[in-house]
Amino acid sequence: MDFRSSDPPAGPCEADVLPQSAAAAVKVVIVGGFGVGKTTLVGAVSEIKPLTTEETMTRAGVGVDDTWGVARKITTTVAMDFGRISINDELVLYLFGTPGQERFWFLWRGLFEGALGAVVLLDTRRLEISFDVIGRLEERGVPFVVAVNAFPGAPEHPLEELREALDLPPAVPILACDARRRESSRDVLLTLMRYLHSQAATQEAM
Repeated sequence: MDFRSSDPPAGPCEADVLPQSAAAAVKVVIVGGFGVGKTTLVGAVSEIKPLTTEETMTRAGVGVDDTWGVARKITTTVAMDFGRISINDELVLYLFGTPGQERFWFLWRGLFEGALGAVVLLDTRRLEISFDVIGRLEERGVPFVVAVNAFPGAPEHPLEELREALDLPPAVPILACDARRRESSRDVLLTLMRYLHSQAATQEAM
């Protein structure tokens, strides 16, 4: 068979090619409970078409998954979400969104490997689901920022009251965001980068 006439394999589209100026790549994990907006944030901010592993929710989750407050949700992430964003010409972030259902949390271990930092997404209607998430990050020593995602009808609290409720150290940034908006999601990631930079500078000074 003459392969010379065969079409060459398709390569990545132009928008997906990593800029040649990129000098550093950082892995960031987006974590949070079920239905807090992790897939939405990755999709909103990614400069490439995001990879998602969303599947339709089935009867297998009835009585197992806590769907209070997100009863209308019909799909869920079963492995991870993946996206990419260039912070500037030289720094690229690889974004990994974790599954939110507790029965899939065993996958988090692999997703945390090599992560420089994390974003914890919060839903004020279901604040309690964030306690275990934050505890896991603290146990692993992964630096993180907390982003309070805006949901219609969700109770609004001053950020410092939420800091106290979550028992966050004063240095950990907490900010409001709308995961549907690219600019807002990008601000969250920039806040994380500044926090990581300040931590590195402090450790260097010590």
